[in-house]
Amino acid sequence: MFAILATLALAAFLAPSLTRWAGRRCGWILALAPGAALAYLVSRLPAVIDGETFDATVSWVPALDVSLDLRLDGLSMVFGLLITAMGVATMIYAAAYIGDDQRLGRLNATLLAFMLAMLGVVLADDVITLFVAWELTGITSYLLIGYDNHKFQARRAALQALLVTGLGGLVLLVGLTMLSWIAGTTQMSAMSAAAGSVQGSPLYGVVLAMVLVGAFTKSAQFPFHFWLPGAMAAPTPVSAFLHSATMVKAGVYLLARMQPVLGGTEAWHTTLGVVGATTMLLGAVMAFPQRDLKKILAYTTVSALGMLTMLIGIGTSAALVAAMAYVVVHALYKGPLFHVAGIIDHETGTRELSSLGGLRRTMPITAAIAAMAALSMAAVPPLLGAYAKQLVHAAEGEATAAAGYIYWTALATGIVTTSVAVMLAVLPFWRAGRETPKQPHEAPISLWLGAGLLATLALLLGPVAGTTFRPLVDAAARVAGASPSELHEETSLGLASTSHAAEPASAGALEGAADQAHADADHGAEHGEHGSGTLLKLVTIATGVLLVWRRDALLAAVAPVGGLARFGPEAVYRLSVIGLKSFSGVLTRFIQNGYLRSYIFVVLLATIVLAGYPLFSDRAPLPPLAVLDIRLYEGLIVMAMLMATLFATGTDSRLAAVVALGLIGIGVAINFMIMGGPDLAMTQLAIETLSVLLFVFILHRLPRFEHFTSLAERRRDLVLSLMVGAFFTSLVWGIATEGGESALSPYFAEHSLSEGKGHNVVNVILVDFRGLDTMGEITVLAVAALGVFGLMRLNLDKEKKNGKVA
Repeated sequence: MFAILATLALAAFLAPSLTRWAGRRCGWILALAPGAALAYLVSRLPAVIDGETFDATVSWVPALDVSLDLRLDGLSMVFGLLITAMGVATMIYAAAYIGDDQRLGRLNATLLAFMLAMLGVVLADDVITLFVAWELTGITSYLLIGYDNHKFQARRAALQALLVTGLGGLVLLVGLTMLSWIAGTTQMSAMSAAAGSVQGSPLYGVVLAMVLVGAFTKSAQFPFHFWLPGAMAAPTPVSAFLHSATMVKAGVYLLARMQPVLGGTEAWHTTLGVVGATTMLLGAVMAFPQRDLKKILAYTTVSALGMLTMLIGIGTSAALVAAMAYVVVHALYKGPLFHVAGIIDHETGTRELSSLGGLRRTMPITAAIAAMAALSMAAVPPLLGAYAKQLVHAAEGEATAAAGYIYWTALATGIVTTSVAVMLAVLPFWRAGRETPKQPHEAPISLWLGAGLLATLALLLGPVAGTTFRPLVDAAARVAGASPSELHEETSLGLASTSHAAEPASAGALEGAADQAHADADHGAEHGEHGSGTLLKLVTIATGVLLVWRRDALLAAVAPVGGLARFGPEAVYRLSVIGLKSFSGVLTRFIQNGYLRSYIFVVLLATIVLAGYPLFSDRAPLPPLAVLDIRLYEGLIVMAMLMATLFATGTDSRLAAVVALGLIGIGVAINFMIMGGPDLAMTQLAIETLSVLLFVFILHRLPRFEHFTSLAERRRDLVLSLMVGAFFTSLVWGIATEGGESALSPYFAEHSLSEGKGHNVVNVILVDFRGLDTMGEITVLAVAALGVFGLMRLNLDKEKKNGKVA
């Protein structure tokens, strides 16, 4: 598994060079990387279907018990197959679609990096690994959506997707951290054993809310659905890959993976059922009035994601099977439809539905692919979409939370989805011809091959879904929490397992069939007979066709309520962004006001509040210091330092203040010398001397000292200064009276020679044990010196300009 991830990483690194070398053929070459990953997954498919898992681990941060854990099971197999299969089709399609664009190499590299991130998400078994890959998908999708960065719309859509999903990712990080702490492990495969502890914890509600926010933002659930249609500003290959089969399903994958740990509660069923059903209906309704083909597909994707969320929320074995089946089916029809939209745009110059018609004559292959994909979307037999919809309808009847709401929203969604499928398959190809910006013609094979294979696969798998498709779906459902004993049971829709079909018609079997018939009759009385289901399907299709026929009149009738969209979640997002920018501007003007004294004031005040409160809130009063044995010369040195301090704070001369500060530093150096630290004393003297010289060299060029602050501000600064002095005095006082022996001092003394190769302990500490700190301090001094040099050059240039310097 690490090898296939490394292969994708290497391909992403080499993609720009290979693109320049191979030109438009680069897609066929780069498709070998996801093809190799697909071949690996297919080779493990029989074992995974039988219930085996494959694990790989590499130690990452041993001190924190964090490792790169990968796990291939039924759930990750389903999503891995989608990512790699769609990846192969996308790489070939992208090279042909983009053509000779100089940015094609960058697009290929980013697409491969995104595939790597998505595989990392579905293969990760450690929550930290999962989160790192999760965030990498957000970053790479931001780059892909903003591919046309010269367009404002693309930049805005990319930023919107990044902000919404990025915010959700941060919330998810907190939720996963809390979940790991409650479960006692960061391995998701081991969390199932701790489901009782997690759901019994008082923090369960908080963890559930945070995980759901992360999943909802990624999978565009209401009220976060608006970013997905906006992301259609991306090129069509990006939309086909990210927004039909991969990125937007990351949230669905997370919900399925967490279902055994967090699912089964009333909060889980209700939240996912209601949010999923709302998103499902809202996406379908918003797709109906759209005129841009990609926007139509985007909103229907939102609707499909809502359905998947709703099914996982129902949580029964039948619902989980239906969810896993529909994950695959949706990719097999939505990927081709996105490709078809790109082909139409590429060959006609427009994606506007009202400008398209009669394309079946000039684009017969594309028309056939669109028909197969749209029929699968509308659940018309014998395509695989019909099989998945049967599973979905059976699962909807098992909803326990918001059952009525789920039923009616599902019914309305089915009608509108059917109408949208008719719009996509019929209007561009079968109505009267329309004039387009470009003379339409059939696309080259590299544009329609991938879409054709995916749509054909949906056609071929439909009649044999129970024997070829269902075992993989069952394997994924088992990992998501489905009961193995319930996976092969017959439903009232007539979906029988392979084992039932293969049984001989013995007397016992006939008797069992009779009993089953009675049970089916009882079930049908409660939920509707099979014939009623067929009639309902026919009514749904007929109503969907009627909606398309009367589409213009219907849109005109509901036009007055279209203005309500101004008050929707996207409006809230925009107002939030505007408010954030305004607040940032006010905060910047208040804090980053350009005055060093203000910055120092904020830093010192924050230090006192943030460090002082936890330091002294729970401590007993400081004990009195013992009477010190102070010699006369030590007292004189301290008195001199105090007098220099008072003089520095009261003088109006900068140079006098610098000299006074230098005297304070010299007093500290003398104290070091008295206490047996000559090396520290020499260092202190050198630093003080250099500092005084630098200050004198710089300050004498400044204008005369003036008061830039009012009397009230100076009094405020005096109070803060006394507070800071009292804080650090108390800190040193507390350390001095705490007692106990230092653990660091003996360690440094013992290891300075053996590990640092130095007899001078202080030097070894500075250079070896605290080498990074020392390097940081040197860096700070270097940066400050560069700043001073820049200011001096700026002042010198002004003087030259004014003629004051020859």
